[in-house]
Amino acid sequence: MTETVVGILGLLCIVAIVVTLFQSRTLPSIAFIVFPFILAMVLVLGGYIPLDGVEAMIKTGFSSTAPTAALFVFSVLYFGIMTDAGMVDVIIGRLMKLVGNSVIGVTVMTTVIALIGHLDGGGASTFCIVVPSMLPVYKKMHMRPTTLLRVSVLAMGVLNLMPWSGPTARAATVLGIEASDLWSTLLPIQAFGIVLCLAHAVLAGVQEQRRGAGLNGRLAQLEGDVVLDEAAREAQNDLARPKLFLFNILLTLGVIALLVWDKFPSYLPFMLGVAASILINYGLDSKMHKKIINLHAGPALMMCSTLMGAAVLMGVLTTSFDASGAVISAKTMEIPPDATLSVVRCLANIIRDILPGALGQQLPLVIGILSVPLALAFDTDSYFYGMLPVMIAIGQGFGVEALPIAVAMVVCRNCATFISPMVPATLLGTGLADVDIKDHIKHSFLYVWGFSILCMLFAILLGIIPL
Repeated sequence: MTETVVGILGLLCIVAIVVTLFQSRTLPSIAFIVFPFILAMVLVLGGYIPLDGVEAMIKTGFSSTAPTAALFVFSVLYFGIMTDAGMVDVIIGRLMKLVGNSVIGVTVMTTVIALIGHLDGGGASTFCIVVPSMLPVYKKMHMRPTTLLRVSVLAMGVLNLMPWSGPTARAATVLGIEASDLWSTLLPIQAFGIVLCLAHAVLAGVQEQRRGAGLNGRLAQLEGDVVLDEAAREAQNDLARPKLFLFNILLTLGVIALLVWDKFPSYLPFMLGVAASILINYGLDSKMHKKIINLHAGPALMMCSTLMGAAVLMGVLTTSFDASGAVISAKTMEIPPDATLSVVRCLANIIRDILPGALGQQLPLVIGILSVPLALAFDTDSYFYGMLPVMIAIGQGFGVEALPIAVAMVVCRNCATFISPMVPATLLGTGLADVDIKDHIKHSFLYVWGFSILCMLFAILLGIIPL
């Protein structure tokens, strides 16, 4: 089986997953397991990989998604406990006083929180800050959670250009320069992107207003106020701990501070937070602890299963092997000539073979336009460590410098980072917002693509990307 055939099979696998999800044929977790496993078996039958290579692929995938799965489980439990204890209701009340009945104010506030929350460059931690704090406000205002995600991911994509964030650091590594040097080139584009995402927040607010969102909007008049049912309200009253509001706020700030500090695995702050919150709020009562955890077990299990399915998807698509059968890290740029390339590296080589003939001189422009669709097929490591070196090598053959290619790939791909199912943080965000990944992609894709093209055009106007 040739590498070209492997790349084509990988593309067909990705298309099958996307089509299946968009037609609501099954859950993401099932699609992420079934199609990649079928692909892996085809690769085995075709003699491309040995049977024990499938085991190595899946183990590699789990090593990348397991931390996010742990983060999700404990973040859901933590914010669930904070909601039960009444802390979230107080915060919502104060946020509502701040924005009043301004739908546009809510979307702009979401953008600002996402921009500030993403200063540490961590997508998972930003979702854990933005979604739980703003989702109840969106529900109360009859606004769509898909809008919350769209506004958030555009702001996160812009802040993801910081020198300590993953994509910029990866691209700088490939270029052989300091991340801060690359960032100095990206800074004007980032400033433009911040203005653009604030403008998009206003647009998103106007769109929500037009469909009748707001405390006194058409949807509120048709559907009434968003309230809990009687049983849920009684349960909430039973679990509320208003006297411990100050403790819960300080504990939450402590958890967020540990996330931003980034000295521990991202799930550890939430594990500690769950333990402290459940013990302080509800005492030494195992039956009460079990009751509270059971209240939030359903969403945690559903999302955890999706992340475990994503482990199979990422493992099968991104794992390469050396001649001895050992796994080659996706961060490896120089692959031995006798290595068995991963599916996405084979796909990158197909793109390499297709592009040069007609479009080599305009490679930065072409790759910038294609970056958002490609983000749905490539994880971050494979994109920057696997595809970027290939594109730079192609550019050299046509006299195109490496820096404009890297800028186009970093800027345009960053816009799409958090709509890609290949990025575990995306699955975390959709899980927290209780939105299907297909709905998130459907409602965000064209906006993200247009946003990325505008950023690229701005870079062209500045001469950062030459025509």
